[in-house]
Amino acid sequence: MPFIFALVTLLTVNLAYAQKKAPYSAKNKTVTVYLTAENTEFRLTKQAEILHFTDKPQPVETEVAVFVDPSKTFQTMLGIGGALTDASAETFYKLPKDKQKELLTAYYDKDKGIGYTLGRTNIQSCDFSSSSYSYVKDGDASLKSFDIGHDTKYRIPFIKEVTAAAGGKLTLFVSPWSPPGWMKTNGDVLHGGELKPEFDQPWANFYVKFIKAYEKAGIPIWGLTVQNEPMATQTWESCIYTAEEERDFIKNFLGPTLTKGGFAGKKLIAWDHNRDLMYQRASTILEDPAAAKYVWGIGYHWYETWTGAGMNFENERKVAQSFPNVKLIFTEGCPEQFSFNKISDWSLGEKYGMSMINDFNAGTVGWTDWNVLLDEKGGPNHVGNFCFAPIHADTKTGNLMYTNSFYYIGHFSKFIHPGAKRIVSAASRDMLLSTAYINPDGKLAVVVMNKTDKDIEYYLWIKGKAAKTTSPAHSIATLVVE
Repeated sequence: MPFIFALVTLLTVNLAYAQKKAPYSAKNKTVTVYLTAENTEFRLTKQAEILHFTDKPQPVETEVAVFVDPSKTFQTMLGIGGALTDASAETFYKLPKDKQKELLTAYYDKDKGIGYTLGRTNIQSCDFSSSSYSYVKDGDASLKSFDIGHDTKYRIPFIKEVTAAAGGKLTLFVSPWSPPGWMKTNGDVLHGGELKPEFDQPWANFYVKFIKAYEKAGIPIWGLTVQNEPMATQTWESCIYTAEEERDFIKNFLGPTLTKGGFAGKKLIAWDHNRDLMYQRASTILEDPAAAKYVWGIGYHWYETWTGAGMNFENERKVAQSFPNVKLIFTEGCPEQFSFNKISDWSLGEKYGMSMINDFNAGTVGWTDWNVLLDEKGGPNHVGNFCFAPIHADTKTGNLMYTNSFYYIGHFSKFIHPGAKRIVSAASRDMLLSTAYINPDGKLAVVVMNKTDKDIEYYLWIKGKAAKTTSPAHSIATLVVE
């Protein structure tokens, strides 16, 4: 009997191993295509034609193909979403109830909407607040006056409604734009300045106070960034940290304080600024074991383009290659300089598509857009730094205006779910951008984007099987293989 039992166990283990290692096959699988394309009515529209795979052992050089290899897996998807700022919350509550429901469904419903699962919100005020404010009284280093009462009017109720719309769970991280002005070298919450050394510990305590207050209010906090844009002196809330200063603040104050406060499990994200200085910041912090032990990931934005340069995806890859145990997360991005006349520009969505595909292919695990909702002026914003959002509200009529950015983001967030593994997706022509994931349910989601003025015929090729289709000019498609 022991021998038979051992034999059965061995056979079961071998069978499970064989099943686990069985190569992926596209045989008998179909492809459903969802398309968004310029000069058409297609907006995340399911196409009528279902694609089928046929044998195609070897494409030739004159044929365009997107080669997908499910056997090679990379990072796991954390989630995709947007920021829940004061501006978004205030605008939301200016809408009639039916439009509030429409917005929540559009973003957070997994079936009827685009299934956002990730969020970010601000600690104290930011530029996308109607005014500057603080949770403590001037000079209160003990933080005895700490009170999030300001946020209970709009932002906390909004986050709760969002969380309910997302099915009761939202991966939410928080970011400070500035300590109170009296803690800083310039005495001002605006215009940069630095944290005074004597307030290192009170400011570290501030994060713990905030997390406790929000969680007491019923909003779980998944993680936090150290400082929004720590190398930018802005006309709005801002605070400067050099790489060494951020490293030492994490190592000596914020990391130990989170641990002591019972929040060692919160995900701490360093940098939270543009790709251009990303490697220098990451290496300075992560090469110090005493600081690195507290850091879950490196966050980044896309605004390095303000210099006239392009998006620097290569720096992301360098960080991922050099520090493979640390996560990459996109923490903010939006098209700037809002103009109502440009709200229908196709380039808005294409910027998202190009960034998201390249960011995911570089190793990013989560992608967070900036404001989920703004008004018809690109605000409210207390310093006039008006920007685009995927959805704008006309607060005079109560209507919602969807930019094509909403649909471009949806090609990822609706079909690539938390827990999905990125797999190889390699286009044979640089006119097509692509990324691909295998979801927890086994379905493949392949995103293909065409920024050119021409329709491009191509094969979706998987291990000797191929399905032929066309990528229309200025389009993005998600191909679901099941």
